[in-house]
Amino acid sequence: METKQDNKIPSPIDQQVPSEVPAIELKGITKRFGSVVANNAIDLTLNKGEILSLLGENGSGKTTLMNMLSGIYYPDEGEIFVNGSKVEIRSPKDAFDLRIGMIHQHFKLVDVFTAAENIVLGLPGERGKLDKNAVAKAVREIADRYGFEIDPNQKVYDMSVSQKQTVEIVKVLYRGADILILDEPTAVLTPQETDKLFAVMKNMKKDGKAIIIITHKLHEVLAVSDRVAVLRKGQYIGDVPTSQASQQSLTDMMVGHAVSLNIDRPMADSLKERLRVEHLTVKNKEGVKKLSDVSFTAYGGEILGIAGIAGSGQKELLESIAGIQHVEEGGNITYIDPQGKGIHLEGMDPLDIIRKGILLSFVPEDRFGMGLVGGMNITQNVMLRSYRKGAGPMLDQQTPRKLADKIVNDLEVVTPDINRTPLRRLSGGNVQKVLVGREIEQSPTVLMTAYAVRGLDINTSYTIYNLLTQQKMQGVAVIYVGEDLDVLLELCDRILVLCGGQVSGIVDGRSITKEQVGLMMTKVGGGE
Repeated sequence: METKQDNKIPSPIDQQVPSEVPAIELKGITKRFGSVVANNAIDLTLNKGEILSLLGENGSGKTTLMNMLSGIYYPDEGEIFVNGSKVEIRSPKDAFDLRIGMIHQHFKLVDVFTAAENIVLGLPGERGKLDKNAVAKAVREIADRYGFEIDPNQKVYDMSVSQKQTVEIVKVLYRGADILILDEPTAVLTPQETDKLFAVMKNMKKDGKAIIIITHKLHEVLAVSDRVAVLRKGQYIGDVPTSQASQQSLTDMMVGHAVSLNIDRPMADSLKERLRVEHLTVKNKEGVKKLSDVSFTAYGGEILGIAGIAGSGQKELLESIAGIQHVEEGGNITYIDPQGKGIHLEGMDPLDIIRKGILLSFVPEDRFGMGLVGGMNITQNVMLRSYRKGAGPMLDQQTPRKLADKIVNDLEVVTPDINRTPLRRLSGGNVQKVLVGREIEQSPTVLMTAYAVRGLDINTSYTIYNLLTQQKMQGVAVIYVGEDLDVLLELCDRILVLCGGQVSGIVDGRSITKEQVGLMMTKVGGGE
C-alpha cells in the first residue's frame, strides 16, 4: 500500500488568487468524435464558493465536457483556465494536480480494502508502508470539517451505497481538491441520504469549494445549486440563477420548447389479477440470500412500483419472474393468463416462457448486456424477440421491419437508418425507446421494467412514463422498478418497498409521502 508524504500538491493554483477570479473558465471548448460534434465552442464559468448544476438532454455533451475537465478527453479547440491561469489537462493526474476531482456515478473502490486504504490508494509514498493512524486522523478531520459520517477502518464490502459515495468524495478532498464534479450523485440515495449529501455540499461551498453537479432531478437542482447552466445538442444555451428558475423553465431551456411535466395517473375501471408471487426466496451464486420470503400480487390496470436502496433485491425479483434467476423451493410465481388460468413460472427459463406463449415482457436494467445487441440494427434487435417463434428455417424479416418502423415513428427514435445503423451508435434515450417499444409491441399482460428511465433526459423520461400509463389503462399489469421516489409517488398506484431483500410494506402511491417511503427503505416504518 502506498500513501503520500505531503498532502499539498504543487499546482498553478497554489498562488494567491483574488476571490472574484473564476475557479474554472472554459473558452470556446470544442470536442469532435469523427463527424459528430459533441461540444461546440462552449464558454462556461464556475466561481469559487458556488454550486453549479449542469443540465441537458441525453447526448447534449455534459459528460464529454466534464471528462475534459477531469482529464479523460482533451479538447480539439478552446482554452481552459483554472484560477485565472491557462492550463492543459491531458490526464486525470493533471486534473488532480490542478485540484480538480470528479466523483463518477459508478464508484471506483476496492471492496476488500478499508475506507482509509481506498482513500490513499495510488498516492506516492514509501512502498508497503501505511501510517494508518495518520490517514485515519486526516480523514476524520475532513469528515468533521464538512459533516461526513465515515469510519476509516470499515471495509468497502460492508458499506451502504451512500457510505461508498462518501469515501469517493473524501478521497478527492484528501488529495486536495478545490473543484469537485459530481455525476448523478443522488441516483441511488434515499431522500434522507440526499439531504445529508446536500448539507455536506453546502458546507464545502462555505469553505470556498467550487462544485459542479450533473443530475436529471430538477427538484434537486433547485434545492442545492446557486446557478444552472444548460447544454442542448452540444451547444451552450445559457445559465440562470437558481432563484429565478423553475422546473418548467429549466425543462423548456433543455428541450427548446414547452414540455408538459405532469404525470397522468388515471384509475382503471377494474383490476384483474395477473401475477401472484408467494414466499419467493432467491440466492446468488455464492449462496447468499438476495430475496427472502417475498409475496405480492400485481394487477392488470395498475402500475406497481418497486422501491428500495440499490442492491435490495430489485434486480433478483424481476429476473426470477422472467426465468433468469433460480427460485428456492417453496416459492411460487403464478402467471394468470387472459382466460384466468394460473401457470407456474418457477422452474421455467426465458425460452420456456416465450415458447409457451406467456404474455410477459421484461425491460432489463442492463440494456445491452441482456436486452439488446449493440452491433445489430433496430430491425435485427426487434427480431431477437420473435425469431424463435418461426415455424421453419426461414426467418420472417418483413414483420420485424414493419415493427421497427412503427417503434421509430411512434416513439420518435432518432437514427440515421433502422436497417444499417448499429444500435450502439444511438443515444441512451433512443436505445431505451427501442427496448421499451419492442417489449410493449409483444402485447403483454404483464410488463416489467427495471430502471426504465435511468440516465435519460426529462423529455424521454416522460415519453416512457406515458407509455407505461397507456399500458396500464389497456389492462396490463405494469411493474416499475425505479430510483426516483418523486416519480414513483406520481406514477405508481401501489408501491412495494424492499429492504435487504425483504418486503418492508406495500403502500398506496397516492397517499404515502416520500419521507415515509425513505424510512421504509432503511427498515424503519412499514405499511400494508
